[in-house]
Amino acid sequence: MQMTATALDILKTVYGYDAFRGPQARIVEHVIAGNNAFVLMPTGGGKSLCYQIPAIARPGMGLVVSPLLALMADQVAALRQAGVRAAALNSDLPPDERRALWRDIYDGNLDLLYVAPETLLRPDVLERLGQVKLSLVAIDEAHCLSQWGHDFRPSYRQLDAVVRQFPDIPRMALTATADEPTRAEILAHLDIAEEDAFIAGFDRPNIRYAIEEKDNPRAQLKDFLKRHEGESGIVYCLSKRKTEETAAWLRGEGYDALAYHAGMDKAAREANQMRFQRGEAVVMVATIAFGMGIDKPDVRFVAHLDLPASIEAYYQETGRAGRDGLAADTLMLYGSEDIALRGRFIEESDAPDQRKRVERGKLDALLGLAETAGCRRQVLLSYFGDRCEPCGNCDTCAEPPRLFDGTIAAQKALSCIYRTGERFGQAYVVDVLLGVENERIVRSGHDRISTFGIGTEHDNRTWRAILRQLIALRLVDVDLAGHGGLSIAPAGRDFLRDKPVLMLRAPAAARARRGKVARAAAQSAVAEADRGLFQALRQKRLEIARAQNLPPYVIFHDKTLIELAAAKPSSRAEMADVPGVGEAKLDRYGPAFLAVIAEHA
Repeated sequence: MQMTATALDILKTVYGYDAFRGPQARIVEHVIAGNNAFVLMPTGGGKSLCYQIPAIARPGMGLVVSPLLALMADQVAALRQAGVRAAALNSDLPPDERRALWRDIYDGNLDLLYVAPETLLRPDVLERLGQVKLSLVAIDEAHCLSQWGHDFRPSYRQLDAVVRQFPDIPRMALTATADEPTRAEILAHLDIAEEDAFIAGFDRPNIRYAIEEKDNPRAQLKDFLKRHEGESGIVYCLSKRKTEETAAWLRGEGYDALAYHAGMDKAAREANQMRFQRGEAVVMVATIAFGMGIDKPDVRFVAHLDLPASIEAYYQETGRAGRDGLAADTLMLYGSEDIALRGRFIEESDAPDQRKRVERGKLDALLGLAETAGCRRQVLLSYFGDRCEPCGNCDTCAEPPRLFDGTIAAQKALSCIYRTGERFGQAYVVDVLLGVENERIVRSGHDRISTFGIGTEHDNRTWRAILRQLIALRLVDVDLAGHGGLSIAPAGRDFLRDKPVLMLRAPAAARARRGKVARAAAQSAVAEADRGLFQALRQKRLEIARAQNLPPYVIFHDKTLIELAAAKPSSRAEMADVPGVGEAKLDRYGPAFLAVIAEHA
C-alpha cells in the first residue's frame, strides 16, 4: 500500500529506522488514512512518531498540543536536527519572532506546530488557525484533561473547543498514563470512538523497580547513587525545602546536583533545567508535584525520597528514566509518616466526597504496591489493566521478602496503642512494647501496664515495619495534625474482635545490602573492546552539542552511539545503515563521527 511505503520512507530518511515497533505501523497508517486515534503507549515506546509521521505524510500542517514550554522546545529542537520543519507558538515569543512564525504558518512552511493549550484556546489563535490547512490535531499528555487523572489541568478540559473548531481534521489523543476511567473520559470528551483506540500496554521492561522502608534516607540514597556515577537522574522530594536541602547535601557529597521547584525564581529554574538537559551527569532534585517536562532520553535513575501521590504519578515519574530503552533504575523510600501525610492531604482538601473516595482508593493501591511480597511489575501493570509474568527485574523478584504470621504481633501492637491512650507516636509505642524504661514512659506510668515489654520477640526495626504495615492496611490511624499519635482505626477494632490470620512482611536485612557497585547502564551495554570508542563518540557529541547550545541527545541518543561503536562504519553508506541516523543528521554530522571512528580503527 502506498501510504505504508510513504510512512516507511519517512521513518528511514528522517529518523533513521528501518521498521516500526509494536503498533506504530497500524496507528500511523490509520491516521494517514484520515481517522481519529487514541494512543496509549508507554514512555519510550515511540508515541511521538505516531503523530509526527502522519503530520509529515499528510498535506497541511500538524498541530500538536503539549502542556509544557520546555517539553515543546526539546521536541522542536530534535525535529529540526532531523530535518523536519517544526516550531512552537507560545507566549514567550518576542513580537517579531511571533510575526515571522505566523508568516511561516500561512505560507505552508511548517510540518509541525507545537502549542500550549492556554495559547491555542485564545479566540484569536483559534480563528487564525482556522484559515490554515491542518493535517491533524494531536493532543499529547491527554490524561491532563481527565478530572480523575493524576495531573488534571483545567485548560486541557476546554480542548473540546478544538473538536468543534476542526471537526473534519483527524484528531489524536496520546498518553502514557491512564487507567480505565481516565481512558473512557478522554475518549468521550474528545469524541473519539472506541474502535479508534490503540492500547499498547504499560510495561517498561528496562526499568528496575525497588521500594524500601525509610531507614536512613540519605544513606539509602547515597548507596543507590553509587551505581550511577557519571549518569543523569532525578530525585523527587515532597517539599520545596527538602528539595533545596537535598540538592545542597548532594553537592557537598560531590554530585553536580540542582534544585527544581515551583517556588524558585523563574530564571533560576529555567537555568537549572537547561543545565540538566545539556549535562551528562547532572542530578536534578525536584518536587513531586512539579512536572519536569523534559524529553531527555538518558535519565538513568529516578529516586523518590517521599511517597508520590498515586500509582499514576509514580508510573509517570519513574517513566522519565530510560526513555532510550537502555537499563534504568528506580528507588522509592517511604515510611509511616508518608502514609499519614498523604491521607491528611486527601481529608483536608476541599474536594467533594466522591473525589476523596477516589483518592483514598488510589492511595490504597499505591500502598499495595509498596507492601506487596510479589512482583512489583505485576502489581503496577494490573492497576492499569495490564499483566506480565514475574519480571525478574524488581527488588521483590530479585530477593523475595520473607512473610510471617503477624496476627499475634498485630494484636499486641493494637493493644499497646489502646492501653497507652491512643495518643503516642510510633517510637513511643515501640519502646513500650520492648520494655524500655525511659523517663517519659515511667512518668506516664506505662511501665506498669500489661503491654509493657510484651514484644521482646521482635527488635525495634521489625516493630516499626509491623506498625507501618498496620497503617497501610488502615488498621491504625495517625494524627499528623497533632504530634503523630497512633490510634486504632475502625478496621483495627474489627481485627481485634474477629482475630483473622494476618500475614506480614519481615523487614529486609539491614543495609550491608547492595553488593558490589554495578557499572553505569550505558557502559554496560557496550562491549568491552568498544568502550574507548564509545567514550570518544560521546565526547565528540558533547563538543558538537555545546557549539550549537543543544542537549547532546538531540545530536544522537546513547543507543545510536552504542550501535556506531559496535558497527564501526567506515563510509557514509555504512553509517546510513546504523539505527537512528537519518539523512539530515548524516549530512550534518557524518564526517565528524566517521573521523572519530577512523582514529580508533
